[in-house]
Amino acid sequence: MDSLREISNRYERQLRTSILPFWMKYGMDAAYGGILTGLDRDGSLIEPDKSVWFQGRALWTFSTAYMTALPDEDYLSAARTIVRFLDAHCFDADGRMFFRVTREGRPVIKRQRYIFSEAFAIIGYAAYARATCDALYAQKALALFQQVERTLSVPEVLIPKFNQETEPSIGFGVPMILLNVLSELRKTLPEQTALCNARIDDLVVHIQSHFVRDDLHLVLEQCAPDGTFMADHFEGRLLNPGHAIEGAWFIMNEGVERHDTHLLDLGLKMLDWMWDIGWDAEYGGIIQYRDALGKSLSEYHQDMKFWWPQCEAAIATLLAYRITGQRRYLDMFAMVDDYIQSHFPDPEYGEWFGYFHRDGTLATPIKGNLYKGPFHIPRLCMKVVEIIDSMEPFPLTR
Repeated sequence: MDSLREISNRYERQLRTSILPFWMKYGMDAAYGGILTGLDRDGSLIEPDKSVWFQGRALWTFSTAYMTALPDEDYLSAARTIVRFLDAHCFDADGRMFFRVTREGRPVIKRQRYIFSEAFAIIGYAAYARATCDALYAQKALALFQQVERTLSVPEVLIPKFNQETEPSIGFGVPMILLNVLSELRKTLPEQTALCNARIDDLVVHIQSHFVRDDLHLVLEQCAPDGTFMADHFEGRLLNPGHAIEGAWFIMNEGVERHDTHLLDLGLKMLDWMWDIGWDAEYGGIIQYRDALGKSLSEYHQDMKFWWPQCEAAIATLLAYRITGQRRYLDMFAMVDDYIQSHFPDPEYGEWFGYFHRDGTLATPIKGNLYKGPFHIPRLCMKVVEIIDSMEPFPLTR
């Protein structure tokens, strides 16, 4: 295994010479603004419609990259063109956001049951405000978060995926994402620390009481509103290890920020459980889905290896090592890092492949779509550098 400094240098080099340059060269839309993510392996455009998720996510990425140790004015320029497109074309008349728009910015899809477009716009606005010292965008981030809270508080606004009278259920995704949203908002508006901390505390209680199951040693992706395990249904048994591990490092990160050993222990426990069930001992990598009771899965891509769970596992295991100093977490990081480096980077055209079959054969060479773009991979690179730069183990006894 490389030294930690060599690992940090490798990820920073990949970020600056392969990942971000690919999106700067092929993704930035000089004609209409914003970013395009429907790209083939060589960067050629194969889908002109734009993901609204990625206007917010890419805004966060380029704004955050600009604020790193070696800022590049091109990153800030990219952020500016994205935020203008986001402001001009991604909001409906009711203040809610679209999910997909045309290249020019005309609406295509508005997903009525989710707040994820808004969540990613908030973190984008928050990072852009810090990068530019623009108080207007800090207030935009706060106002959009307040709108999300109002949306979530009125049951009639969001159309639930499942009939809440026949089979009521709740998901892990919304509270998990909001942890990250509030963390970013707090960085931008320190005067809102008390509000952000209180909201985070409520979310952690909700996650721990409903989804973190000591009786199963699992983090559920979906459960009944009272926390009951929906063991008779595909959805109730479905586990998403990458998602749970992402939530685990959000909670660990909060524990580090607030010197809270309860949060640290909770995040570490979630990581341990979901690594045990998510790591593929035969072929390596974090598998897409598992069944909580070991039953057969129904999803066609249940055994694939996507790019983003590997990113989340790498961040979580390295952060766990930074927190505890325990060698086993460093060994886990080395396992997922080796899997990443041997599969995902494309030495010919740059950036990463995104989709592999379980046995490690490439499923598609596509580089971007409505869900894959410049977010999880650059965030991984920047977090690896950040964690290693702060590698004084946090004082936690386990």
